[in-house]
Amino acid sequence: MERLAAKDLRLMQELAQQVTALRPDLLNADATVGELAWVWGKDFDALGPFWSHRLWLVDGKAAAWGWVHHPYRIPREDGTFRETATVNLIWQTHPDQPQLLHDILDWYDEVAGDVDQSLTIQSADIAAQAIVPGHGYVFDAEAGADNGSWVQFNRRALLDLPDPELPAGFRFVTAEDVSSADAVKAHRDAWQSSSFGETAFERVRHTWPYRGDLHLLVEAPDGRLAATAIIWLDEATQTAEFEPVGTHRDFRRRGVGTALQLHGMHLAKTAGARHMLVACLGAPAHAAARNMYYGVGFRALTRDLPQIKVARQRA
Repeated sequence: MERLAAKDLRLMQELAQQVTALRPDLLNADATVGELAWVWGKDFDALGPFWSHRLWLVDGKAAAWGWVHHPYRIPREDGTFRETATVNLIWQTHPDQPQLLHDILDWYDEVAGDVDQSLTIQSADIAAQAIVPGHGYVFDAEAGADNGSWVQFNRRALLDLPDPELPAGFRFVTAEDVSSADAVKAHRDAWQSSSFGETAFERVRHTWPYRGDLHLLVEAPDGRLAATAIIWLDEATQTAEFEPVGTHRDFRRRGVGTALQLHGMHLAKTAGARHMLVACLGAPAHAAARNMYYGVGFRALTRDLPQIKVARQRA
């Protein structure tokens, strides 16, 4: 499997920009400008050998692409394993060429192997909903249930922004104000199971459109970093995206995450953004993050409809 190179990633992001401009309701939360940069940057070294990709080009521009994440099992520092036994497709087509999904799914069958195949389509994507059943996919009732892992994508116009209010003694800083080691630690303090390290962060830092002044953190009175968020700004579409957003478990439920988001949206607006995007688990059983984003003005734009094709059904 050929590694997904930075030049191909940019072509994928350029198509994401077109979808954002033309049909934001068709955006898969895994296929935005920011999410592509974040996942590629942080996972390239560890998971790159388990990826396949293909681009469909018209006049040198991507009209469609597919990015397959194959099963893997790699060790974590604590002796546990990061692993998955299924294969997953992330994909995107230009809004004017939805029929290219047929070609993507045919290619996916060729490279997937003899394991269950998963992908997501969007609730607003009527064309994809008509295409995938003919390729053997059905709605994944487990992943798509009220306690499932499906993702809701949210958007907010950057208007009428309240001022952020941090608890006394806390202050906003950016990744330009702290060491790489401290920025990585802030991430891992927010996501205890993360294997994110300084090598991965270095790649993220050099992946467009990362900006250190839009990598935001909150410093607590004791010097610890209490929360972290990266804003990915796409100047062409005047759209910014939070990915990831997290708070150290010792500082949760104190308004720190809310203040960080409001501060970030003010900075994004000043930098030229008109809309803000963020993804979260959408199922009613996982309402905490969704409610936090609703609390700062986000509202649902679209949601995943997870699909699955079971290996034994293809035999």
